Amino acid sequence: MHPKIGLALSSGGARGFAHLGVLKVLKEEGIEIDFVAGSSMGSIVAVLLANQLDLEMCEQVAISLKRKHWLDLTIPKMGCVIGNKVRELIRLLTHNKRLEQLAIPTAVIATDLTRGEPVVFTEGPADLAVRASISIPGIFEPVRLGNQLLVDGGVIDRVPVSVVREMGADLVIAVDVIPRVNQAKIENIFDVIAQTLVIMEKEITSQRIVAADFVFHPDVGHIGPTAFMRAEECIQKGEEEARAKVKKLKELIRNWQGEEVWDGI
Repeated sequence: MHPKIGLALSSGGARGFAHLGVLKVLKEEGIEIDFVAGSSMGSIVAVLLANQLDLEMCEQVAISLKRKHWLDLTIPKMGCVIGNKVRELIRLLTHNKRLEQLAIPTAVIATDLTRGEPVVFTEGPADLAVRASISIPGIFEPVRLGNQLLVDGGVIDRVPVSVVREMGADLVIAVDVIPRVNQAKIENIFDVIAQTLVIMEKEITSQRIVAADFVFHPDVGHIGPTAFMRAEECIQKGEEEARAKVKKLKELIRNWQGEEVWDGI
């Protein structure tokens, strides 16, 4: 009997494209995911994985994505970006499914700005949950849902390790794209907001990541969190990190509770 494997995908803006590179290697190595949870950019990749989309196709979509496809600016009130375009894109990629209809049990994390509490979506429209999870304060308009005012999941749970553990995972793999040392230039107001959140998130969740059984940490510190045009480079960095560490991951899985062989690898 092999362990039930959970995957926790971090927030991180454009750097989150590195998640796709990691997933590509896991698939090649026959490592199947039983549960997935994501915050912010990680939530987008989580629902794509759970909807069993072809990863090569997802990579091509990411590389060819233009700002006009997802960016709908507005006069700032509670955010500069309305978010309808990106929600429609997610709706198309998830085939208008609800989270509970996806092939892999999925959790999407957002933050209730009013109460300062995490909100974990495990059911309901996938596009709505993701739209809430990616609502970077000051950039995207928050999502109102009943009495809740929802913003970026990374604000409160950057790498949702505990969430995927509670879903039933025996072994949790985390992918953290927040750089240990930021080397990217800060060039505009969006970079300022995004980098401020990165610093806050690193401090808040620095101890949570250690709860994962295995961590991939792609080297994307030189890429800005709003550099969405560098998707191909981010994906490559995710692949490089996964290929460098996948042997150790496979050993960990094989040795889980003394198991010498897992047929899935």
